[in-house]
This record gives sequence, structure tokens and C-alpha cells, in this order.
Amino acid sequence: MTRIAAARAACPDAFVDRDWRWYARIAAGAVLVVVFFWGLSVLGFSLERLARGLARLGGVAAMMMPPTSGGLAWTYVKAVAETVAMAFIGTLVASIVAVPLGFLGAKNTMPLGPLRFFTRRSFDVVRGLDSLIWAIVFVSVIGLGPFAGILAIAVNDTGVLAKLYAEAIENADADQSRGVRATGAGRLQVMRFSILPQVLPVFLSNTLYFFESNVRSATILGVVGAGGIGFYLMDRILINAWPQVAFIIILILITVGVIDALSYRIRRRLI
Repeated sequence: MTRIAAARAACPDAFVDRDWRWYARIAAGAVLVVVFFWGLSVLGFSLERLARGLARLGGVAAMMMPPTSGGLAWTYVKAVAETVAMAFIGTLVASIVAVPLGFLGAKNTMPLGPLRFFTRRSFDVVRGLDSLIWAIVFVSVIGLGPFAGILAIAVNDTGVLAKLYAEAIENADADQSRGVRATGAGRLQVMRFSILPQVLPVFLSNTLYFFESNVRSATILGVVGAGGIGFYLMDRILINAWPQVAFIIILILITVGVIDALSYRIRRRLI
């Protein structure tokens, strides 16, 4: 009798469990493959369509050369500055509002369970809608312009940042809080002198990252009328002014690259 046969005879249940798990993995993998190809067929994917799309993309890229501003370089620069301002103001407002909400949603700073539960679920509701959807809502309510874009970024980011802040607060070192409390400090003083100094670098790092991301997001918001360079980008695409589209894209990439580099340096100094 071989070693495997002897082990199977000595402990048959272990081999049954292992065989069951092995067949379950095979079945799960087969289901995933079937669902994947079924999804491709439902979405109308085909290699022929992909080849045609890539050929058209090459044609569009050829029409973009050489990039030109069409005499509107200063207009595009001002629109990019407006986009950056939208992202900065929206992120700043969201960061300020998210700080007290983060403390309300953290277990170690909010002992009232129902209030904490309601606060955390409010985060989920607000961040459940993308900033583009919020932009459409605010454009419909207050009209076209960058103010709608600022509100869209601020509302969406408030939910996301508040959740991240609450998690950072919950992960703060409890020993420091107990040490500050041992001196006779109250709950607010413990938050101020123990928890906040620990989580502040994390807050600032998340805020900088969201500012970088929102510069790109604010470009898309302009497509639905929320101001910024996105409006000009969509307009030039609709009239097939591809050299100007290329100029705008290059301008956006340069702006995002500069902001990313500055943000990276700031984050390294903070953390």
C-alpha cells in the first residue's frame, strides 16, 4: 500500500474535504469563465469591432497633428485655471467638513451607537453617487458654471473623506489617549491633544491625493456644464476640431503632472 493510500485509509474525512474544496474551486473557475464570455457577448464585444475601433483611433490621432490652440491659448489656460480652482475649493470644503464628521463616525470618539451608525450610513449615501451625477444635479438646480462643479466635488468628497478620516481615528494609538485622559483631560481635550496630532498627517495626505484626483475629475464635470476646461474639450470634439483637442489634452496633462509632482513632495514632508 502506498503512502497516499495509507493516509487516505487512516483519515478519509480529510481527503473528502480536500477533494470537495478542489472540485468547488474548479466549479467556481468555470462559472467565472462562463460569466466573463457571456458578459462580452451581451456587451457586443468582438475582435472585428475592436480592430475597427483601433483603426479609427489611429485616424483620429493623425487628425490631431499638429496640436494647435486655434488662437485661443489664453482662453484655454484660463479654463484650466478655473478647473484647478474648482478642484482646490471643492476639496478644501470637503476636507474641513469631513473632520468633525469623521470624529462623529469613529467608535473611539463617538460612544453613542445610533448616532455613529446614522453618521456612517450618511457617508455611504453621499459617496454612493459619483461627482459627475452630483454635477448634473447641481447644474439642474443652480445652473451652468463652476459653482455647480465645486458643490459636486465638495459633496462627493465629504462622504469619502469622512469615511477615511473615521477609519484613521479608529486606528489611532489608544495608549496615548489613555495617557492624556490620566492627566484629567476631558473627551474633547483627548481628541485635541492625543488623537488629532496622530491622524493629522493622514488627513493632509488624503486631502492632497483627492486634490490631485479632483483636478482630473473637474475636467469631466465641465462636459455636463459645470465649468472648466471640460466644456471647451467637449465642444471641440463635437465640431471635430481635433488639433485643438490635442492642445487641450496636452495642457491638461501638463497641469496634472505639475500638481502630482508638487503634491508628492508635500506628502513626503508630511509623513
